Amino acid sequence: MSQEGRATTSVLLPVPPARVWEAITTPAIIKQYFFGVDVVTDWKVGSPLLFRGSYNGKMFEDKAIILKFEREKTLAWNYWSSFSGLPDKPENYQEVVYTLAPEGAGTRLTVTQACGPDPAQKEHCVSNWNMVFAGLKKWCES
Repeated sequence: MSQEGRATTSVLLPVPPARVWEAITTPAIIKQYFFGVDVVTDWKVGSPLLFRGSYNGKMFEDKAIILKFEREKTLAWNYWSSFSGLPDKPENYQEVVYTLAPEGAGTRLTVTQACGPDPAQKEHCVSNWNMVFAGLKKWCES
């Protein structure tokens, strides 16, 4: 897959991969650090993944399909945002990949997302992931 239009960002979390995996696959935990969204899925490859929530008073439901689920290593999905302004069609989905790697006493979590060719879109993706990472790191440290 081409790196053009892709944003990659990472964070070092002070917990082992098993704990990070729990945080990225447990809906009740995800809700605490991921913009308050409700996540609905069975985490099986090919299954739907829904993100439901409210943003600025407007209800939304973003959709994805699980592409890869390799416990404590890789989680990937194709994602469509209702905020994108684009129709819910396969060509408008963006791949999101979480990669976990042990690093020292902790875990390096790297997220790569297809964000489109516009540099402003890439910057927006990185900004959003950094907000998510800040909340995730706070959860890991508590």
